[in-house]
Amino acid sequence: MPSIKRIRVPEALPPPISHYTDAVAAGGWLWISGLLALGSDGSLIGGDDVVQQAERVHENMKAVLATVGAGFEDVVKVTVYLHRIADRAAVNTVRQRYFGNSRPASTLVEVSAFVVPEALLEIDAVARIPEAG
Repeated sequence: MPSIKRIRVPEALPPPISHYTDAVAAGGWLWISGLLALGSDGSLIGGDDVVQQAERVHENMKAVLATVGAGFEDVVKVTVYLHRIADRAAVNTVRQRYFGNSRPASTLVEVSAFVVPEALLEIDAVARIPEAG
């Protein structure tokens, strides 16, 4: 039976707001919880600038991926939750910088609010864990 590893990245991410962990690794896969533009102290990064928030979310994702030796090229699925659907194009430019030629499957959803009221986006992801080599 494959082991399940619950992952916390306290140097990059604040303590969970609810009953969850930053990510779970199992069976060669990594499931990353929804990431907001939060610093390790829980402060929102980027204010009302969706590009700055998107950059922080992707930096947080990069930190979680690194815990299992993965990178953006290993991400197979993302779900992007936007407070303002009109921000899609701006967020997409950030995604392109981080993902490069990698194109994960993707879902985009507009939502009315986040647990942190000033947040403009949240992203969760699924990635394969690279074979140890």
